[in-house]
Amino acid sequence: MAVVAALAVAGCGGSDTTDGVPSHSGNPSESRSAPPSGSPSGDHGPSVKPSVSAADGRDVGACADGDCEIAVAERVTIPFKGPAGPATLTVNEIGPNKVTYTVKSGNNRSQGGASGPGQGCVTVLRDHGSSNSCGRVGTTRPAAQPGAVVIQMAAGADGTALLHIVSG
Repeated sequence: MAVVAALAVAGCGGSDTTDGVPSHSGNPSESRSAPPSGSPSGDHGPSVKPSVSAADGRDVGACADGDCEIAVAERVTIPFKGPAGPATLTVNEIGPNKVTYTVKSGNNRSQGGASGPGQGCVTVLRDHGSSNSCGRVGTTRPAAQPGAVVIQMAAGADGTALLHIVSG
């Protein structure tokens, strides 16, 4: 039940800010599109019906330990355990085949965004930096990396995004 990934012009952007240590590269992994997540933090619009299930549904609390798969359909801030302590991921904008987000961990801040069918971003957090990679994503969970937290956000055609957070 994955979203059909068609070739399309995609826009993605990301910026990495580190605390003086060069950012580390992360390889993009694949993901699948899925249903909405809970706990809105600003958008009071109607909830979108999910098209696919995520392992942890819409439970934002499932991400607290740094390992989850949830569906997101509205603006939300998700706290989780990062490599250097508490971290947050804020979904800034979400819509059909579009998602933008910001990750904060310690003194680091990273932004990602993608639009178009089958598009998404992967952010890799480490103790002293982060990296982003945006573009086409598929249907598999990202691999854990030692000493890092891998975040993958895949935009869905129905206005939802599938979020994976994987700790190494």
